[in-house]
Amino acid sequence: MKKIIFVLLVVSLIIGIFAISGLAATRWVANSVWPPNNHQSIGLVEFAEKINEDTNGELNIVVETGGALGYKGPELLKAVRDGLVPLSDMLVSGVAGDEMIFQIVTLPFLALDSGEAKLLSDISRPFFNKAAAKWKQKILYIAPWPAAGLWTKDEILSVEDMKGLKTRTYDKNGALVVEATGGTPYALPFSEVYSSLATGLIDSVITSSPTGVDGKFWEVLNYFQRLNITQATDMVTVNLKAFSKLDKETQQILIDTGIEMEKIMWKRVEELDAEKESICNENGIVSVPVTDELKAELSKITAGIREEWLDEAPADAVVIYKKFMEAVGR
Repeated sequence: MKKIIFVLLVVSLIIGIFAISGLAATRWVANSVWPPNNHQSIGLVEFAEKINEDTNGELNIVVETGGALGYKGPELLKAVRDGLVPLSDMLVSGVAGDEMIFQIVTLPFLALDSGEAKLLSDISRPFFNKAAAKWKQKILYIAPWPAAGLWTKDEILSVEDMKGLKTRTYDKNGALVVEATGGTPYALPFSEVYSSLATGLIDSVITSSPTGVDGKFWEVLNYFQRLNITQATDMVTVNLKAFSKLDKETQQILIDTGIEMEKIMWKRVEELDAEKESICNENGIVSVPVTDELKAELSKITAGIREEWLDEAPADAVVIYKKFMEAVGR
């Protein structure tokens, strides 16, 4: 009888330990609007796996890609603030409608290459952190996209060739560029881009090479002009209330892993860009060389966009702009 009681006590103890462990473990669902094979989604999954491993499963992050949770890009700042998702990646300039300072990332022809884009991101970071905190969230890492070019059905060799284009853009700055060159911008979700190209609603897209692969542009478009209009970034943020519920050790693991992930993503971007453009070329997209004259003309035409933004921008954004221009000597 004593042995039976002892066994029952041991079993109860084991069950209790498992129950406590189960209660201690935290499960988060992280959001990505990008397809599962997109580098931003891959990066977020890699981040989540590192967290799961380094916390021994005490913080279990499950990533839902491809917009499976139903949130659209422009609403993600609000979604994380309101705790609808504890963690999400989001296009920085895509949420600039809610927080104007984020628009600086994609001011046309401001950052001219990936080195300048990283510099702009680093200068912006303290101010972005402050803006994110106002929205009750914390930035864990910022990851780049390759620079955006113009994908078209017809070859573009001059600004004149751009007149009349019906172009899908991913943020306000891109729309302003299209308008400045005589085209019509279309703010479409990525999920509608392919069908809109196929039906003729649009005939061109401003985006980077990974999106060209994601969208199988070779089936509906013919040319890629590497104009380097902007170099967008994504940021991965966490809801501050959810973050504060974690113990200090887990919080630090999130912070440290974010720092590590940011370094990895920036290191990969140029190789990624070349790889994705090559895939498009292999499938029939022709990369059109862009002359210095065309770039200079586009920069001149879009100068008013940058100037108007500066006139309306919040004080912190103006500080970022001036620090950046001083750093690059322009």
